[in-house]
Amino acid sequence: MTVTMTKPGAPAARDRREAPRRRRRRGPSAYAVLVALVALAGIMLIPFLVVVFNALKTPREYTSKGPLSPPSGFDLDAIRDFWERVDFGHVLWNSVLISGSVAVLAVLLSVFNAYALGIGRIKGRIWLLALLLLANTLPQEALVYPLYYMAKQIGIYDTRLSVIIVFTVVQSAFGTYLLSSVMSAFPRPLLEAARIDGANRWQILWRVVVPVVRPTLSVLLVFFFVWTWNEFLIPMVFLISNENQTVSVALGVLQGQRLMDATMSSAAALLGLLPTVVFFLIFQRTLSRGLTAGAIK
Repeated sequence: MTVTMTKPGAPAARDRREAPRRRRRRGPSAYAVLVALVALAGIMLIPFLVVVFNALKTPREYTSKGPLSPPSGFDLDAIRDFWERVDFGHVLWNSVLISGSVAVLAVLLSVFNAYALGIGRIKGRIWLLALLLLANTLPQEALVYPLYYMAKQIGIYDTRLSVIIVFTVVQSAFGTYLLSSVMSAFPRPLLEAARIDGANRWQILWRVVVPVVRPTLSVLLVFFFVWTWNEFLIPMVFLISNENQTVSVALGVLQGQRLMDATMSSAAALLGLLPTVVFFLIFQRTLSRGLTAGAIK
């Protein structure tokens, strides 16, 4: 008689391997939610399609057919005229330089501040967090004149550096408030183990803390870039020369001077919107991972 020996736990291991392959049945409610989300996404894309349609029309076609009709062809005169009128390549570089610099510097400053507040537990931590929360609620209109006077006195007015410094401090206030709450819940045994191994504070920050909170830092980096890109009031006040203007300021200045028709306005809106769309498409996986990292252990 032949006896077949099986390893203990083999059926259970096989079941665990086959479990992910089994498809879960979706009920009618799941399909209803999917259809509703697709319909909502289609509704949200309608304004973008209207902008694209009007940017590809001639002024005569826009007047005769209206803003909602699709273009009969691909006329790029409006896009070309707007590009040349504002020197869009240079303006785009200004926005990328300012937004990218602010995003990186604000994240670094937020990490240092949150490390001191959340893990270092410095004195007056609660009052500092309350001050940062108050700074996030202040409107920009209340900050324009003091910042304008300070930039004039220092000699950095009408420079991209002035806007970078202002927005780095403003964005880092929110980043510090958010990261300090994340780092205050950081596992203390992990920090103690690093200290026992001989790591100093600088090594603990970059080799232990930062790798753990990297998803949150990625989300902050994306948000800081987009928020700075869309800013209008402070760049308009601080950047008065054409060579330092950002995309939002260039769009606002031309709209205020009434130098554009409807097709050129649509072309301007399309060119101003495309960089942020491309940025989101590139970093969408980073953003989704950062938003869901706290919910998955």
